[in-house]
Amino acid sequence: MRPTDLSLAQARLALDARQISARELTQAYLDAIAALNPRLNAYITVTAEAALTAADAADQKLAAGHGGPLEGIPLGIKDLFCTAGTRTTAASRILGDFTPPYESTITRQLLRDGAVFLGKLNLDEFAMGSSNATSAFGPVENPWSRRNDPDTRLVPGGSSGGSAAAVAARIALGATATDTGGSIRQPAAFCGVAGIKPTYGRCSRFGVVAFASSLDQAGPIARDVMDCAVLLRSMSGFDPQDSTSVEMVVPDFAAAVGRGVRGMRIGIPREYRMAGMPAEIEALWQQGIAWLRDAGASIVDVSLPHTKYALPTYYIVAPAEASSNLARYDGVRFGARVAGSDLTELYEKTRAAGFGAEVKRRIMIGTYVLSAGYYDAYYLKAQQVRALIKRDFDLAWQQCDALLTPATPSAAFGLDEKQDDPVAMYLNDIFTVTANLAGLPGMAVPAGLDGQGLPLGLQIIGRPFDEEGVFAVAGAVERAAGFSARPGVIA
Repeated sequence: MRPTDLSLAQARLALDARQISARELTQAYLDAIAALNPRLNAYITVTAEAALTAADAADQKLAAGHGGPLEGIPLGIKDLFCTAGTRTTAASRILGDFTPPYESTITRQLLRDGAVFLGKLNLDEFAMGSSNATSAFGPVENPWSRRNDPDTRLVPGGSSGGSAAAVAARIALGATATDTGGSIRQPAAFCGVAGIKPTYGRCSRFGVVAFASSLDQAGPIARDVMDCAVLLRSMSGFDPQDSTSVEMVVPDFAAAVGRGVRGMRIGIPREYRMAGMPAEIEALWQQGIAWLRDAGASIVDVSLPHTKYALPTYYIVAPAEASSNLARYDGVRFGARVAGSDLTELYEKTRAAGFGAEVKRRIMIGTYVLSAGYYDAYYLKAQQVRALIKRDFDLAWQQCDALLTPATPSAAFGLDEKQDDPVAMYLNDIFTVTANLAGLPGMAVPAGLDGQGLPLGLQIIGRPFDEEGVFAVAGAVERAAGFSARPGVIA
């Protein structure tokens, strides 16, 4: 078995047993990056020298018996997390060569536990997108391809497309990611890997470049459910630097993965059966229901009546918060600057040159819905509907312990498909945005292949701060599915 074939859990055991060194493991991933990244474009920045230095330090700790829970584990970091001394771009030209003098809380905690950072992963610009095609550094390619059309390059999903593609292609053992409307779960499903968006407040947002502050939440993408559980434990915890961080004990998520679902009530929301949904998605959903019933869970029909308003609500709230958060990028305080004859022209030229088309679109939408005369009609109304969406879930929890839904409305699509239709792109988030609007944990698990041999995922949504329940259901789905397919482009 090659070093890059090891799961995170397997790599930890091999490192502890000194069957492989952290330097050997890290070098194997750096070699894989050198071979595949020119095609996949998953990394914006590769920090090879720093990674090997960190791996050597990890080997010393392991030899002394002082290794942390992630000692020597090579990870990729979504380029939305500030990393001290390493360029952070948010995949936008406007940040230029911005190099943070501080570390985000989540990356600091991963380093505390011994992780080795391979580099910074590509994403949709400022995390705005469902395809990873809006990056200023070029699109990321999905390592999977259609069986009957292998030459068509496919999107990895977004915004955490670099994270999902890197894990799927074995050029990272795990990765950090963020999810504002599905940006962990959708790319994980498109790339045949696992990813969890924890409850809002479970992980600190300090040092993560903001998109929509009431929706953003960080989480891991990894090869399987257990690896996600191990990473999430390191990423979680209270942070006084984030006012939305919740002070709660961090459970042993890994212990929940194998506990089973016997006695659990699994809700099936009837509103998630969308008109025109592909038969393959419906069939996989029914298969997932059967798997959980066979594992001892009871299946409950539930209603989330305000689901039909989720996408329009999200695409008012998220752009509104984005227009506020991105106002700081003005060419004065940090990042790129385009000179102007006066301050106003400097602002205008800097933002015109620095932001891409999708970011500009969302800033304009957000500014419009927050403007005088439209605030009550759009933003205030959206917040009221958001409260109703959350109430739907609160009522559903009286009947069930977790929900099972499809993760995406289709398999990965071509890089040149849908890109000229923003509404078609936004519909990719149709199954995922509700969890963000309600602040709930949600996880995507690879569960099957479509007729073209592309991965399809199922989604588990849980009660607030019941990631353990989500991991229990996800583990049961993973065991029943036995998903072992690999992409065509792999290290």
